[in-house]
Amino acid sequence: MAANREIVEVEGREVRLSNLDKVLYPEAGVTKAEILDYLRLVAPLMIPVVRDRPATRKRWVHGVGTAEEPGQVFFQKNLDNSTPRWVKRVTLHHRHSTNTYPLVNDLATLIWLGQMAALEIHVPQWRVAGDDKMLHPDRLVLDLDPGPGAGLPECVEVAHLIKPILDDLGMTTVPVTSGSKGIHLYAKLDMSQKWEQVSAVAHELARSLAADHPDLVVSDQKKTLRQGRVLVDWSQNSGQKTTIAPYSLRGRAQPMVAAPRTWAELESPDLAHVRYDQMAARIEKYGNLFAPLLSDPVERSSDDHGSGSRKKAAHDDGSPPPPSSAPSKATTTKGGNDSLTAYRAKRDAAATPEPVPMESPTPGEGNTFVIHEHHARRLHWDLRLEHEGVLASFALPKGVPSDAGRNHLAVHTEDHPIEYLTFSGSIPKGEYGAGDMFIWDTGTYELEKWRDKEIIAILHGREGGGLASIADGRPVRIALIQTGSGGDEKNWLIHLMKDQAKGHWRQGARHHEEDDAAEPTPGAEPTPSAEPTPVAPSPTQGPPVAPSRLHGKGDGATGGGAAPSPMLAQIGTPGLVHGDDWALEMKWDGVRAVVDARDQLKLISRRGLDTTGTYPELAGLAELGPAILDGEIVAMDSRGRPSFSRLQQRMGLTDPTDVAAARRNYPVQIVLFDLLEFEGRDLTPLPFRERREALEVLAEGGLPENVQLSPIFHDDIDSVLEASAEHGLEGVVAKRLSARYEPGKRSGAWLKIKHERMQEVVIGGWREGKGNRENTVGSLLLGIPDDDGGLRYAGKVGTGFSERDLVEIAKKLHRLERKTTPFGDIPREDTVDVHWVQPKLVGEVRYGEWTDAGRLRHPVWRGWRPDKDPQDVTLEA
Repeated sequence: MAANREIVEVEGREVRLSNLDKVLYPEAGVTKAEILDYLRLVAPLMIPVVRDRPATRKRWVHGVGTAEEPGQVFFQKNLDNSTPRWVKRVTLHHRHSTNTYPLVNDLATLIWLGQMAALEIHVPQWRVAGDDKMLHPDRLVLDLDPGPGAGLPECVEVAHLIKPILDDLGMTTVPVTSGSKGIHLYAKLDMSQKWEQVSAVAHELARSLAADHPDLVVSDQKKTLRQGRVLVDWSQNSGQKTTIAPYSLRGRAQPMVAAPRTWAELESPDLAHVRYDQMAARIEKYGNLFAPLLSDPVERSSDDHGSGSRKKAAHDDGSPPPPSSAPSKATTTKGGNDSLTAYRAKRDAAATPEPVPMESPTPGEGNTFVIHEHHARRLHWDLRLEHEGVLASFALPKGVPSDAGRNHLAVHTEDHPIEYLTFSGSIPKGEYGAGDMFIWDTGTYELEKWRDKEIIAILHGREGGGLASIADGRPVRIALIQTGSGGDEKNWLIHLMKDQAKGHWRQGARHHEEDDAAEPTPGAEPTPSAEPTPVAPSPTQGPPVAPSRLHGKGDGATGGGAAPSPMLAQIGTPGLVHGDDWALEMKWDGVRAVVDARDQLKLISRRGLDTTGTYPELAGLAELGPAILDGEIVAMDSRGRPSFSRLQQRMGLTDPTDVAAARRNYPVQIVLFDLLEFEGRDLTPLPFRERREALEVLAEGGLPENVQLSPIFHDDIDSVLEASAEHGLEGVVAKRLSARYEPGKRSGAWLKIKHERMQEVVIGGWREGKGNRENTVGSLLLGIPDDDGGLRYAGKVGTGFSERDLVEIAKKLHRLERKTTPFGDIPREDTVDVHWVQPKLVGEVRYGEWTDAGRLRHPVWRGWRPDKDPQDVTLEA
């Protein structure tokens, strides 16, 4: 029987794990458990890269060994009889064999492969739509393999020769350092050519480069020709070849990975291959660098084993559907395609109550419309206008605007059948657009203009319908205008034409006060988001707040005393959030700041420190005074998500020169979520509902640069958590609408519900590193303060550090060394070769769970928390 066996549930699948403490990389001391943690980390990025591609695996059951004595590797194509039934698979008949491969389409399969010590995953440049259904390649790859005497610098030089050629062909390229020796250069294809044609083009490109640069490039596989040169291996575009998958581990002495890189990184003289434990910081900084090469999801064929028997598009999460670029005309081709082809491909008539007509639509001149309220994973509204025999459809994440000065995003989607005019119902879970859908309004429209990029119409809704409240029962005149924002033709905006009455409007059972002042108006440069935001359209429930609420009765003026300490949230679970007394916010991965804007602006940290000079770009907060506000300072990554690693580059800086330099590369903003005092009135005794209303009234006059409000959600907790995860956020904070503000108290009226478990820790010691970490930090010893003022040992962390982290950690800890342990309960075996330090520094780790012995299982370093004192650290299990 395997040691340490356990069964875990991964996305609803049971995966058997064993030997989690087994060391798979002896030189680095990396265990199977740490490898599984890595796979879980990169899964959201890696799975789209390998999805629907037959996976060949290289397994190191007994570990990779050392550079001198490599471990035994098993090369595996076929699945064996022990494969879990839920693993998706595909069977391919080759010339001399028939193989059944796994499709790494979900996290459970990826974790299962990690359990099997399948460290390397290799995939082809083409995908499958079912057994023996190879699609044309959707990407080209050139493997730049340095020969003896050459290395990464020579590969970079060749990559820069290739990029302009592919650029001229209109091909997007992404370099990937292979984790072995060289660089893989990928380019996106439009799937119009067979693999034989793609391979021939790659071969000709390699030969041309070798002819033009004979001292640098070789296109022939002969080893005798490769001394000091780079082989441009074109052969991996063959229909029979595979390439190491981006984000895959490598079975080498050190745990390197195939890592997508930026072209700017290739310019660095210090360019090196990436270790697995450097990926967390890279993901926070860059996101998915391979994303520009991802293709649209494959529609599964009916005989695709392991993936279901129905034809279905991958976008079945209930979000507004993937769009076409412009409203289509209902024309029929000889091949039987018409404007409903995309609609049919996403739906199974036997599984959904939606109408799925199989006949081609007949062009007509109808003038009906319908607006559906769609309670899918992301609440949105769908406007459908009858046109030439079909319903031209637009997803409206925030619905129809109620103000002529505020436009809303409209995402053009696939045409719908006329029968959809009367459809209401519940689309089953697992089907495309799953969720409840009912008619918000319907009627007829007068068409004023219908062009490729502009539609103007007057909507005549039904009595009591949703449109009635926009213009007091009068017809509503709208314009749909294609913006092409972000280079994407699917992006339109919907504009309420002038002479429409302003006011609040009802969608279903909710009242919404719009909060889109920053959205574009016609004539200005429109900037709607390329993706519908998963935010429920109402920032608050209930009627609009009168401005007088800012001067409402509180418990009296504070008299200009010290700003209160911030109220803190307890760790919670979704099950604790039920009933109508909760408002939900996204959890911002930053640092708290109480904004004292009564006299001279001060930004006060949780520790009571004045950090105003650290964040000069927030000076505009003074415009909101005299007031005291609560918020979170965040630094956004390139994808607009809070990045704690970027914020780390700003935290603790005081020298104006250092601040100015860091500000250029790591700008910050602040998200406000509470108003504690205004014009001398203490608002903390008021319920959160009223404080939030007052905050929104204050914001109506406009917010300063780099300042925003934290949106409020009133959907169910599971939906908001799901939206938070989709957008790469840390979790959700639930706040009781009826609760007062309790300064300095960790209250159950505020609950923080995280996707990953995180724990603040106090550093009590460190151990020296080995291998490539020799002469630096190998791991940190962690503690949690106990009730008696001591430090309880919580384990050690040795992963998640960047090279810069290691340098900074070493500097910090050397200054704090002491001779005795600060821990009262550390096991003897964990005290060997330890350097003890004074327990003054606070950091943060993410982890899997707590062991029975009270240790953190699989902790990963997130960074320092200079905003916290050791006495602030509490057990968050």
